Amino acid sequence: MTSLNSHGIRFAFGTLTVLPVRVTRWDRETARSGMLRAPLAGLVVGLLAAALGALSLLAGSGPLLAAVASVAVPAALTRGLHLDGLADTADGLGSGKPAEDALRIMKQSDIGPFGVITLLLVLLAQVAVLFELYGQGWAHGALGTVVAAVAARLALTLASRQGVPAARPEGLGAMVAGTVPAGRALLVAATVVALCAAAGAVSGPAGALRHGLAVLGALAAAELLLRHCVRRFGGVTGDVFGGVAETAATAALVVLTFGT
Repeated sequence: MTSLNSHGIRFAFGTLTVLPVRVTRWDRETARSGMLRAPLAGLVVGLLAAALGALSLLAGSGPLLAAVASVAVPAALTRGLHLDGLADTADGLGSGKPAEDALRIMKQSDIGPFGVITLLLVLLAQVAVLFELYGQGWAHGALGTVVAAVAARLALTLASRQGVPAARPEGLGAMVAGTVPAGRALLVAATVVALCAAAGAVSGPAGALRHGLAVLGALAAAELLLRHCVRRFGGVTGDVFGGVAETAATAALVVLTFGT
């Protein structure tokens, strides 16, 4: 079990980040362990993004540049794969074509108008929210950055649950789809929500409620996209996972603006 946990952590960091972690085992059992630990990869990505944003603000850059820095780090640490997945998913959904044709569009290397518009709006929303949060102080911006990153990877854990099929027989989507038992996915989700609420409690009960709801809102938005993609494409792909992650991150940040 200890060996599987180690391989699972390697899988999570090796597939969800560009950090120098070598994946030494590639099978569905390891994928299950890795996707259960996806929020841990999100925590590390979030902490690095928050550190750059907070340091920029403390150095006198202003909240806008700090927000841009915090949005740029996750993109860099994933080689933009989640953003690319979001754009490809938007193109596939926006095409209005049958599943087979839509999946072919998603595999193309170029980005269509739906993808461009979606990327623009999502990145603008993320920067706008973090600008507001960093405007309240470095701690608010940093915590929001971490919560969004963790929520994004938690959404991947739930998207990997049993009962969610793969749309293609190959690729990362096929490797992780349906690997995580639903009960364990829900347990991880409940734990992450509680921890994020506890982190938000440093600013009082309202902060705890807001940060807990941010994760729940992120998961709700991600689930809506996931179900729509399963209906349209017949299952999930690596691109859909990227779209789910970015949708969750953006939704978490938007919820954090409520009541501020």
